[in-house]
Amino acid sequence: MKSLRHAVALLVPALLALGTALAFIVFGVARRVVTPSRRAPDTAILAVDTGAQTIELARTPDTELPGRYGLFTTGTYGYVKLGAVLSTDETTVRRKLLTQIESGARVDREAGFSGWYYASPSELHLRWESVLIGSLAGPCPAWFFPATSSTWVIQVHGRGVTRAECLRAVPVLHALGLPNLVVSYRNDGEAPRSRGGSYALGAAEWRDVDAAIAYALRHGAERVLLMGWSMGGAVSLQAAVNSGNRDRIAGLILDSPVIDWRTVLRFQAREAGMRAPLPDLAMSALSVPLTARLSGAEEAIPFDRLDMVARAEELTMPILILHSDDDGFVPSDASHALQEARPDLVTMPHFSVARHTKLWNYDQVSWTKAITDWVTAQGFSASA
Repeated sequence: MKSLRHAVALLVPALLALGTALAFIVFGVARRVVTPSRRAPDTAILAVDTGAQTIELARTPDTELPGRYGLFTTGTYGYVKLGAVLSTDETTVRRKLLTQIESGARVDREAGFSGWYYASPSELHLRWESVLIGSLAGPCPAWFFPATSSTWVIQVHGRGVTRAECLRAVPVLHALGLPNLVVSYRNDGEAPRSRGGSYALGAAEWRDVDAAIAYALRHGAERVLLMGWSMGGAVSLQAAVNSGNRDRIAGLILDSPVIDWRTVLRFQAREAGMRAPLPDLAMSALSVPLTARLSGAEEAIPFDRLDMVARAEELTMPILILHSDDDGFVPSDASHALQEARPDLVTMPHFSVARHTKLWNYDQVSWTKAITDWVTAQGFSASA
C-alpha cells in the first residue's frame, strides 16, 4: 500500500504539471487501450467485377498477402471471402472473390480486411452445439465441437473481435481427435458486459476462461489445452499461472500472442506516430487506481503481472508459439524472448511475411503441420 500511495502521489501531480491539455491526451490514449471496439475500416473497395467475380482493393501490407481471407463491408453483403491475388500495381490489388456477388448488389467503399475466413461454425461441416458457460461475469456463450479425446482445446479470441476468429483452428484440432470449446469472455460483445465495460487486457478475462476449464472438466475432459489468439494469448497465459485448475492445463498454443503488453503498446504507439513519453505516461495512468478509472478502466492494469517474459519461471506446461516476424501489429519480440527464457517448454517454429493472426491464411500447410507435429509429439492427440 505504501508503494501504491507513493505512485499516486507522484503520477497525479506529474500529469497536472504537464498541463490540462496533455493530461487529457494521456487519458485519451489510455482509454483507447481498454475500451472495447471493433477495428476501423483499413482498406477501400475500388471496384467489383461481378462477371469475372473479382474485387479490386486499395493495396496495403495485408491486402497484398497471398492466401484466403475475409472482408467486412456494408451494403448487400456484410462479409465476403477472398481468394488468390490476381494482379497488383503500386496502389491496388485485384483478388478472386470466393463469395459470389450478384450484379446490382451494393457494396460500400469502406472495408476491413480480415483473417477470420469462417464467419459461422456451420461452415465447417462438423457437429457442433451452442453452450453457455457460467462465469462470475454471467453466462458466456460458447461453441462446442465434440470429438473422441479426453483432452479438450479451449480457444480464446483476441481483442476487438469475437470467437469466430478461432474457427480456422477447429478442423486441424478436430482431425487430431480433440474436442473444441470456442469461448467468449466479458466485454467482447457476445459475453456479458462487466460493470465498467472495459478490457483488463487479460487480468480479469482469464476468470471467464477458468470457468470454461471448469465446464470442460465437469463434462468429461481430463485435461485441457488453451489456444489463445492475440490478446487471447495474454488471457490464456494468465489462466495458466492463476487458475485453480492449472494442474489440468496440459499445454498452450498461442497464435500471434501478446506476451508483454508494454512491448505491444510501445510498438503500436510508434506505428501511430506517437512520441515518447506519451505511451509510457498512458500505461502509468492505467497502472494506478485513481488515474486508471479516469482512463476508463475498472481497475488498475497490472502490467508487471501481465509480463510473461518476466514471469517465465512460473510456467510449467509445454507451449507452442506461432508468430510471424512480420506481424505488424503485435511484434514477435516478446514471443522470442519467452522462447529464449524457457527453451525447455517453448516451441516456436519460424514464420515470416504473414501479418497479425493471418498465419493460417498465408501458409495453411506449415501452420497446420506445426500444430499437428506439436500435438502429436506431446501425446495430446486421440491416437497418441
